[in-house]
Amino acid sequence: MKPFRLGFIGGALDSAVGYAHFCASRLDHFWTLEAGVFSPQPDLNRKTADAYGVASSRLHPNLGDFLRKEKGRLDAVAILSPTPLHKAMVADCLQVGIPVICEKALAVSSREIQEIESCRAKNRGFLAVIYNYSGYPMVREMRRLIRTGKLGKILHFQAEMPQEGYMRTDSQGRKPKIQSWRLRDGAVPTIHLDLGVHLHQLIRYLTGLKPRKVIADHGKFGWFRVVDQVVSMTQYDQGAQGAVWFSKTALGHRNGLRLRIYGSKASAEWAQLNPEELVISHGDGRREILDRGVGLPLASKPRYNRFKAGHPSGFVEALSNLYADIHTTLTAFNKTERQESEEVFGATMALEGLNWLEAMVRSARSKKWEKVTRVR
Repeated sequence: MKPFRLGFIGGALDSAVGYAHFCASRLDHFWTLEAGVFSPQPDLNRKTADAYGVASSRLHPNLGDFLRKEKGRLDAVAILSPTPLHKAMVADCLQVGIPVICEKALAVSSREIQEIESCRAKNRGFLAVIYNYSGYPMVREMRRLIRTGKLGKILHFQAEMPQEGYMRTDSQGRKPKIQSWRLRDGAVPTIHLDLGVHLHQLIRYLTGLKPRKVIADHGKFGWFRVVDQVVSMTQYDQGAQGAVWFSKTALGHRNGLRLRIYGSKASAEWAQLNPEELVISHGDGRREILDRGVGLPLASKPRYNRFKAGHPSGFVEALSNLYADIHTTLTAFNKTERQESEEVFGATMALEGLNWLEAMVRSARSKKWEKVTRVR
């Protein structure tokens, strides 16, 4: 298919995700990066454009200049700036008719997301939110198994995302240098927007279940005086229970994302540090290890096998899978004005996630179960 022309807002060389998006969007030749405003710092902005191969005539000093000069010249723009800046940037792009791809979290509150969705609906715009972990082939294979009933009724699950960055030092004993915006907590602490949104999306994506009420506790154990540890229990639809843990002070975990889904017939377990394998445990005691090399209906498809099994795909490939899905979804949207996809999510998924996280914050204060606002 014809590559789409892409612009970046944010994503400079010092960004946590910018280079990953640059590589992933280009991997399968579905997108070409042609313009951007990568940083408010002129020198870093220019250096990033040089590194990404963006012509100086398509490099802009600010969003206003970018929108004036790039309107009608791009097929989509990727918002890769810090989360607190997303709402205004997404709205500005939608208002001039540019389809938007936005890194999670879409915004810092449920109210901001509702305002974004109102703007999108008013302008009949396209909005895709990046949740890159659901781009892993074996995560998608896990969902297929759940949907086809191989696990039976979903009873309970554990989802965790421990990291160590707010307590780890380098070999000289020096503390890490953290982006300043991540060291300021708003009404919803930043760790929820960094990590919690992923866990919500993955559980919703895999099981289809929605959270009903939650009890949670927060901790501050690291150096930076922000919430850096969250544990919670959630009651979901159909009586399912979920245990969730995400942390930035768990020494020994670089990024310990792990999902365990327990059903009435079998269970499934996947870990990002071993992304090519899905472990299935059956009710009769049998255990299976599935990977791309065993002829799976979904994960063995050519699109997920850029190289043969035994040569692991990783984070960038998962993100590239999502960029391919966005290309397909946007192509259809341009013809029908309908945004429909099982892999690409907009404001509704983001709003459900923020409602859950806001209930979690209320529970940490009240020390009681709190209801999760439902999205109609």
